[in-house]
Amino acid sequence: MAERLPPLTALRAFEAAARHMSFAQAAAELNVTPAALSFQIKSLEEHLGQAVFRRLNRAVELTEAGRALLPGASEGFAALAQGWRAARRVGDAATLTVTAGPAFTAKWLAPRLFLFAQANPKIELRFSATLRLLDFERDEVDVAIRFGSGIDEGLFSLPLLDEWVTPMMSPKLAARLAAPGDLKAAALLHQDDTGFLDPPVTWETWFNAAGIGAAPTGGPRFSQADHAVDAALAGAGVVLGRISLTYGALKDGALVAPFRPALRLPAQYRVVCPKGTETRPQLRAFIKWIVAETVEMQQFTAGMNIVDPAPR
Repeated sequence: MAERLPPLTALRAFEAAARHMSFAQAAAELNVTPAALSFQIKSLEEHLGQAVFRRLNRAVELTEAGRALLPGASEGFAALAQGWRAARRVGDAATLTVTAGPAFTAKWLAPRLFLFAQANPKIELRFSATLRLLDFERDEVDVAIRFGSGIDEGLFSLPLLDEWVTPMMSPKLAARLAAPGDLKAAALLHQDDTGFLDPPVTWETWFNAAGIGAAPTGGPRFSQADHAVDAALAGAGVVLGRISLTYGALKDGALVAPFRPALRLPAQYRVVCPKGTETRPQLRAFIKWIVAETVEMQQFTAGMNIVDPAPR
């Protein structure tokens, strides 16, 4: 026979008092009087058959039984709160929380969001631009744009676009570089954010693919790809630009890609969400929209000679 648990209100009173180690602060948090909170804890102790607090003159401390009860009570209320939030989100068709990397958000996603907002005025968009792999339930995220070569086990995962890179620069700088070999004398901008890729995609890899020998080793280094793109836009040098982050600049003519060799990255962008949630109205609308937006980028892909990077 299952053991009868004490009332939930008594457990809640105990958890709050143990977390604050103060009956007064716990009562204020739960919006009850100190006397009512003390009554709930007394009820819990009677149900348990032993004390969970030792009352001192101006403080309280947990008994051995209280210390044994606290971890389970805290975890239980945290799990209950998470479940409640998840249940509320199921019925929420008006809010959409999206997470993506900072560079992709700044250079690709953010400039297009007004188009999605115009087409879906009833959906409230929220964003989290971070490289940290967020948890859909814990972090209350609906959909993620992820970049990498991993497998999204247990999730709905739809490939968005294959990423490739090629030398990109301002039109003024390009006027001085007639052939790929001229890059040996140019300021090359290096990026560290793709260091996890295998095979590697670097200036050395591109020079080898173009058949022009070894790449210069000097030049500024950037930890964020969008910062390297900004430097290229300012005319500071040549970036090994990723099409996802430079498409807008290429389309507007702020950057040019004069040389045809391009390297396919051994990773891709995917739109990811918990299985089953892709059919929710706001997620379905977002996925349909973002897939359509990536199709336009194929006009640049069609004109490139894209090859796979050589293995290490």
